[in-house]
Amino acid sequence: MTDQQTLAKLRSILEQPLFQRVITVLIIINAVVLGLETSPEFMTRYGVMIHEIDTVILFIFVLEIAARVIVYGKKFWRDPWSVFDFAVVAIALIPATGPLAVLRTLRVLRVLRLLTLAPSMRKVVGALLSALPGLASIGVVLIILYYVAAVIATGLFSTDMPTEFGNLGRTFFTLFQVMTLESWASQIARPAMEHSPMAWLFFVIFILGTTFTMLNLFIGIIVDAVEHYTEQEVLDARDSIAAGQDQLREELGEELESISRQISRLQELAQQLKKE
Repeated sequence: MTDQQTLAKLRSILEQPLFQRVITVLIIINAVVLGLETSPEFMTRYGVMIHEIDTVILFIFVLEIAARVIVYGKKFWRDPWSVFDFAVVAIALIPATGPLAVLRTLRVLRVLRLLTLAPSMRKVVGALLSALPGLASIGVVLIILYYVAAVIATGLFSTDMPTEFGNLGRTFFTLFQVMTLESWASQIARPAMEHSPMAWLFFVIFILGTTFTMLNLFIGIIVDAVEHYTEQEVLDARDSIAAGQDQLREELGEELESISRQISRLQELAQQLKKE
């Protein structure tokens, strides 16, 4: 078997749905194993078995990544998802002792490989990444509103509620609690209203401006990004199909020209034979 045949066989194995399902199951098992490692009691009883399972799964992951590097070559490194898979598996190879041992806690990132295997999850992540510029703009607006509200709240409530609004830092934290709607009425708004009856107006405006309005803007941008990403995928698929059709036409044209030349040669040979 030639090298090309070996690579073709290896590629067919990597791209088989059954192989992808096996890798998915191993990722899930590995996630469970990593969770069990956090239990001292469980590790006392079954620690050796857990480490052996983790080692075997890691070995399979390393073989898979190595096979993909061999089969796809430079194409592997141009794919961000493939680079992510490589990095996640490489982290698990860091020694358990030494200055880099703390990075071994990042082994749990192997669970994120599920995102690279499921097309629907990849679509969601891709859409979220494409939405980052729009989300960043909204984030800047939110920070500005947050800062303005913090300055106003510190000026209004710092004397009566120094624990919550004594300085700008405390006010930021308190307003974050209000923005997340975590006991904002009972712990923040009502005590403030005991000193300033109209304090409720500030908190209502702040919640409407930050929580509801900004949240809807965030959702709108993400939904728009998902739609745009899906449309772009459809366009890319059409372009790919069109390019494949053009290439097929060119190949068929070359084949027809080759056949036509062969027919012409046969006709010439036939005429020469008749003359003889």
